[in-house]
Amino acid sequence: MKQLLIPIITLLISVNAYSQRPDKEKVKALKIAHITEQLDLTAKEAQAFWPVYNANEDAREKLRATSKFKRPESIDALTEAEAKTHLEGIVSLELAKQQLEKKYYTELKEILSAKKILKLMDADRSFRRKLIEEFKERHRGERSHRKKQ
Repeated sequence: MKQLLIPIITLLISVNAYSQRPDKEKVKALKIAHITEQLDLTAKEAQAFWPVYNANEDAREKLRATSKFKRPESIDALTEAEAKTHLEGIVSLELAKQQLEKKYYTELKEILSAKKILKLMDADRSFRRKLIEEFKERHRGERSHRKKQ
């Protein structure tokens, strides 16, 4: 398993080197490779897992896209009624996220062991961390390049 980690990291770095803004499909492919390597799924598990995983990702994206609640520029400028409406919207969005997560983990328990679900959670977090680190590293390089000019 660890032998696959180096090629995946290399692939992640090379994709980011060729593109200032990696497109969603490239990131998705890297994430799939990372999760596959981390979970060590059997063929039967993978066949059942990926449709559930992808449906959940789509539902999360839809929830984010339909969320009307943006952070106000100034909380002090809000009226009490506006603040109350905003707060209720935040609570409603959080409840929808929790319901989505509960449904997702209920479906996953029928496919994967609890240990593999925990590994999935770790794999999602570690992938996000890698992307953030790659982003930071790329922007550090851009800043130092600009300073030299």
